[in-house]
Amino acid sequence: MWAQIINTIIGLWVMIAPGVLGYGSAASDNGHIVGPIIVTFSITAIWEATRGMRKANYPFAIWLLIAPWILNYNSDVAIISDMLSGILVIIFSSFEGKITQSFGGGWASLWKDHPEHLQKANK
Repeated sequence: MWAQIINTIIGLWVMIAPGVLGYGSAASDNGHIVGPIIVTFSITAIWEATRGMRKANYPFAIWLLIAPWILNYNSDVAIISDMLSGILVIIFSSFEGKITQSFGGGWASLWKDHPEHLQKANK
């Protein structure tokens, strides 16, 4: 859980960094698009049942690593900020965190017999 909270903070940084550091429009537009996506997946992955959503941040973190060259950033500060953010998102998205319960089971769980439920229903 703590890793996803850190990723949320990184995503927020990606969004506000253009204003704080004052860099160009391509980097700024990229931060305003990718930052909220990272925040969304990180917040979703905080809970145990949706912890797997943390992996959805991998492509966006990789994009942060390659975007400065594809979008031709004109600021070294923007390049460093995005690259560092991308590396950190990859690292913190790799932490699964503590999972104490088993959730769901998909559609197959509808057809499985659950003796504990049947016993309670028969009482």
